[in-house]
Amino acid sequence: MRTRWLLCVATLLCLITSTVIRAEPATNPVQPPGILVIGDSLSAEYGMRRGTGWVNLLTDRLAQEKFNFRVNNASISGDTTSGGKSRLPAALEQYQPHIVIIELGSNDALRGLSLDMTRDNLTDMIKMAKNAGSEVVLVGMQIPPNYGRQYTEAFKNLFTELAKAHDTALVPFLLDGIAADRAMFQSDGIHPNENAQPILAKNVWGALEPLLVKRKALKN
Repeated sequence: MRTRWLLCVATLLCLITSTVIRAEPATNPVQPPGILVIGDSLSAEYGMRRGTGWVNLLTDRLAQEKFNFRVNNASISGDTTSGGKSRLPAALEQYQPHIVIIELGSNDALRGLSLDMTRDNLTDMIKMAKNAGSEVVLVGMQIPPNYGRQYTEAFKNLFTELAKAHDTALVPFLLDGIAADRAMFQSDGIHPNENAQPILAKNVWGALEPLLVKRKALKN
């Protein structure tokens, strides 16, 4: 009787050992390449229903065009280039994006901050992203002429100059196509409304798509 019991225990241990040996190791699912958007209220859906902003529409467009990319929106209303610069390292580490869309600078200009500071901050952000292996889309903005012709022109040209100097993709003007149309803005006259978001998404897509195509070609 004891011999039979020992045989049963031995058989059971063999089965358990065999099961452990054959078990497949746990694996983490492979994440699709990422796009990180770091911006201000123009990207953070200020004053609108969640899910209606241009960043979300960009996600829809990616799916429609069969680009397997995930989008992470790290935009904060009221943010400046200084704030973006301080937040970017953690965001790069967390999301490990292949492409970084930088939509910052408007709040710097509206507060009359130094253009040299804005330029330095954007330059540092571009370098951070590139050093992390990400390609960059720089989103240009413009401000009303009441800030003075010299300042407004210098601010407008800043984005083009940085894009050329650092070989980044450029959205010349995020609000192109709606800037002069009051019906496209919320009651504050500053923030685009939901009707404007498809146009903003289209403006960004024009600069982003070539990078997506290039990534897809390299993968294939």
